[in-house]
Amino acid sequence: MSTPTKRVAFHTLGCKLNFSETATISRDFIRHGFEKVDYRDEADIYVLNTCSVTENADKKARKLIRQAKRRNPNSSIAVIGCYAQLKPETIAGIDGVDLVLGAEEKFNLLNHLDTLDLNNGTRVIKSDINHVHTFTSSYSSGERTRSFLKVQDGCDYTCSFCTIPFARGESRSDTIANTMKVAREVAQTDAREIVLTGVNIGDFGKGTTETFFDLIQELDRLEGIDRIRISSIEPNLLTDEIIEFCAASQKFMPHFHVPLQSGSDKILGAMRRRYKRTLYENCVAKIKHCIPDACIGVDVIVGFPGETDDDFLDTYNFLNELDISYLHVFTYSERPNTDALEIGAVVSKEDRAHRSKMLHILSDKKRRFFHEQFIGQERPVLFESVKNGKIMGHTDNYIQVQVNGEIDFINTINNILLNENNDMIVNGILA
Repeated sequence: MSTPTKRVAFHTLGCKLNFSETATISRDFIRHGFEKVDYRDEADIYVLNTCSVTENADKKARKLIRQAKRRNPNSSIAVIGCYAQLKPETIAGIDGVDLVLGAEEKFNLLNHLDTLDLNNGTRVIKSDINHVHTFTSSYSSGERTRSFLKVQDGCDYTCSFCTIPFARGESRSDTIANTMKVAREVAQTDAREIVLTGVNIGDFGKGTTETFFDLIQELDRLEGIDRIRISSIEPNLLTDEIIEFCAASQKFMPHFHVPLQSGSDKILGAMRRRYKRTLYENCVAKIKHCIPDACIGVDVIVGFPGETDDDFLDTYNFLNELDISYLHVFTYSERPNTDALEIGAVVSKEDRAHRSKMLHILSDKKRRFFHEQFIGQERPVLFESVKNGKIMGHTDNYIQVQVNGEIDFINTINNILLNENNDMIVNGILA
């Protein structure tokens, strides 16, 4: 009698980098004969890829672990990712966890499961983060239209609020030649679009003669992929030559996500960011000069220790005047072992919430204004999904569009007339 196929379920918390790594690990399981099921289903093995950027991410991880064990008390539960590297003993103390793997070991999950002895308690395997130097290529799959391609890992910056260097280690990447091999593998899938991802992608090639600019020039010649987007890139690493290159490229989309974090030079200094607001302002101006229809997304943190009402208003007014398209607003969250804890007076949770609300309203206003500029124009839309009877997709400059259309539209690029701004989504008509 044959042994039943083991079922494995994955759940990912956090950034798109985590999603690309989970997808790579799951493909390894499938190649070894496992059946992949939804995390909400009963499985033999549950794998949770964690984030630890905020306190809420920690809480969510603990909740998901307990939920999995309730679904199948006899299952094995493995926890990987940033939280596993930072707080392995805390995770090991959660009832039901069998295996905790740090940053270096997560890609060897299958091998570790083979040696797991469920009678010997939770096994923790973690290297000192200072000894983590390997780079493992990853890309997401299964979304059909879009793949997140990991091109860089780790970070050498020492921002005072961030735990990522402790969770992922030093900045590192593969060679351009090897990165292109993985990109060509992605091009063999159904994906029409690649999003370049990492912790600090502008740092690609650090310690070598290769640069991020060299990489995007090679990727521009990649066959089988219609669109490439640069995910988040530090403003001090988004050079004029990168912007000018993207402006001339047919493959790189007019869309940039550039973290700011604060519009106050005082707070930027306390955060240990590597720029002042003037550099950021010049970066936005350069993008808009070279690519007038570009979409620009901005990360900003509210409630950083020592941020006064005046500091926040500096940020608000700075963002209000900038020609940007939307905000990702993060409420400052105290993270263990970060220097921010010692920097300044704690901002009350009420003030943090109020400031967050103000910036969310500003973001909605910015997005609406950005969308309005393109009403009455045709833009190419890559359709991705169906929702409420509408076919959904994004323009080249990252406007979400919905049209009446056939399911066959999914994973195709069509010229769409943008005719109505419907809150955060634009209604369109097939041109």
